Amino acid sequence: MKTLAVLWACGICLRLTVLAIPPVIPMLHESLALTQAQVGALASLPVLLLSFAAIPGAFLIARFGAARVMVGGIVLAGLAGALRGASYDASTLFAATFVMGIGIAVMQPAFPSIVREWFPERIGLATAVYSNGLLVGEALSASLSLPLVLPMVGGNWRWSLVAWSAPVFAIALVAWTYARAHERKAAAPPVRGGSWWPDWRSPLTWRLGFIAGGSSSLYFAANAFLPDYLRHLDRADLIGPALSALNWVQIPASFALLAFQRHLMMRRWPLVATGVLATIAMIGLAIGTAPWIVFWAGIIGFCTALILILSLALPPMLVEAPHVARISAAVFAIGYLCAVVMPVIGGLAWDVTGAPWTAFAPAGVFGPVVAILAWGLRLQRRK
Repeated sequence: MKTLAVLWACGICLRLTVLAIPPVIPMLHESLALTQAQVGALASLPVLLLSFAAIPGAFLIARFGAARVMVGGIVLAGLAGALRGASYDASTLFAATFVMGIGIAVMQPAFPSIVREWFPERIGLATAVYSNGLLVGEALSASLSLPLVLPMVGGNWRWSLVAWSAPVFAIALVAWTYARAHERKAAAPPVRGGSWWPDWRSPLTWRLGFIAGGSSSLYFAANAFLPDYLRHLDRADLIGPALSALNWVQIPASFALLAFQRHLMMRRWPLVATGVLATIAMIGLAIGTAPWIVFWAGIIGFCTALILILSLALPPMLVEAPHVARISAAVFAIGYLCAVVMPVIGGLAWDVTGAPWTAFAPAGVFGPVVAILAWGLRLQRRK
């Protein structure tokens, strides 16, 4: 139980510092004179790095071991996240954000390998646990910055970023202490070495990558376009409820997997069903009346969280231990690249056609893609 608690806390570090920025964006505008384009780039930079730096993360895991890379990534993310508070212009803010994104990107592929090493018989449960931590980390920093953290630091956005890094350092210390104790007690040493470069010729790599990409594309496209879409419908009052539904309903999905992981993990039908349901929800988002948009946003949040967690659990279940990091890195590289590209295509579609609903169409295509790719998965657990 203690091991699961440590893993859950480490999962929080995957998003805690990233989502501390959106609540203080108005203050950044005033303090650093950021343009809207710079704000958009600031939001996209960590996601882009999650794609591009994932494969170097696999190399570090092969060289130093998953636990060490995870702890090192947590420390780097916490340090750079705090240093954002010392930014004196846009360039220094972007530099600190870049380093923070690197830390998160290299530690993320370590989690599936750690799950395989620490919980070889409970991979589904452990994946659901750290994924729940990831989702809780998103919700905490996004929702508590304005009502709690900023008042604690006198309304200073710089100190609020430092404050969100403080628990990250504490978690890194606990994780490092526990990882060293685990290494001494383990019957076999942690997996190191082996191939780290992804096998791009493997159909499984691309199949899992696009399944994860479907989840990320649907989630980030909905986050990107819901506010302006609701303004277009003259329902700006629903922006808060819709975004809250999209983000908070992800957490019940992780609890559902915690409760029923034996019935949902290593099964095709949950991925197929959520792919179909996500398609229906995106159509409902595009053509539904305003009050229903909040409902459909919640359905999208639930589906994307379920797809994400299920896809994260598959690499440690389907491949041998020495190859978990490299296939996980490839899945993150493909998935998060889709998450960057699809909203851009959606924005271009809205600009060209003048029809707001077209912004959701490119990402919406991924709903049936997830269902089709999941239907063809060969699910055979590797010992």
